[in-house]
Formats: sequence, structure tokens, C-alpha cells
Amino acid sequence: MTTDTKITLEQAKGRASHGRQQDDGVLVIRTIAMPADTNPAGDIFGGWIMSQMDLAAGNLAGRVSQGRSATVAVEGMHFLRPVKVGDEVTLYADLTHVGRTSMKVHVDVWARSRYGKTGAKVTEAEFVFVALDENGSPRQIPADAT
Repeated sequence: MTTDTKITLEQAKGRASHGRQQDDGVLVIRTIAMPADTNPAGDIFGGWIMSQMDLAAGNLAGRVSQGRSATVAVEGMHFLRPVKVGDEVTLYADLTHVGRTSMKVHVDVWARSRYGKTGAKVTEAEFVFVALDENGSPRQIPADAT
């Protein structure tokens, strides 16, 4: 059910705050970088990392929009260091803006060597999503909790 009442950022953040909350957002995905995801230099493809980021942001956007949503933009992505095979890759997502039909989700990616004790930030980016109806048209993000 769609209402004319706009959801507030605070309401949307409450809807998005599943999982383990961190200072950098909600821990959404933790995975291991595998050999099949490497480039010719033996590092993990940037595209694989970006796809993991899109999955993490999309997970959060789906919870906020309470339905289907689509990525419409990715802003400000810079790779800070390579990810190696066997690294544990952790993705945190944080809702930074909610509009009538759109959301902005910040994603941070950290990697830790398989047997290491500390990780380092790999990249971050802002993902913009639009909530979609069953026909693929933009729809209002519901304010009512279901």
C-alpha cells in the first residue's frame, strides 16, 4: 500500500538496520575472494568487488523500499589497495539519503588477509537506487511499516 506520506531518513534507517551494526554501517556481506575472481595479474577483479558492493547496497535498498529497486548510479568509487585471493572481504552499507522514490546507500569494503588480524579499507562508493513497481516504473517508498 502506498501512502502520500514521505518516509523520513530516521524511519528508513530503522528499517535498514538489520544485521550487525558498525560505525561504518550495517555488516551486509562477508565473503572470501576466490581464484575464479582474479584478473591476469592475480588480483581480484575490480568488477567482482563492485558487484559485491551492488549486492550489499541492493540488499539494504530492498529493505528500505520494501520491494524491488534498481541501481541507477554509482558515485565516487576509488580503489585504495588490491584484494588478493583468499582475503576475507567485508562490506558495510549505510543509508545516507531517502527521497520519495530514491535512496542513496554508502558502501565501504574492507579486506583482511586470510590469516591476518587486521583489515584495510579497499574502496567505498555511493549507490543510488530507485524503488520500482511491478511494471518497472518508479514508485513511492512506503512510509508505513509492514
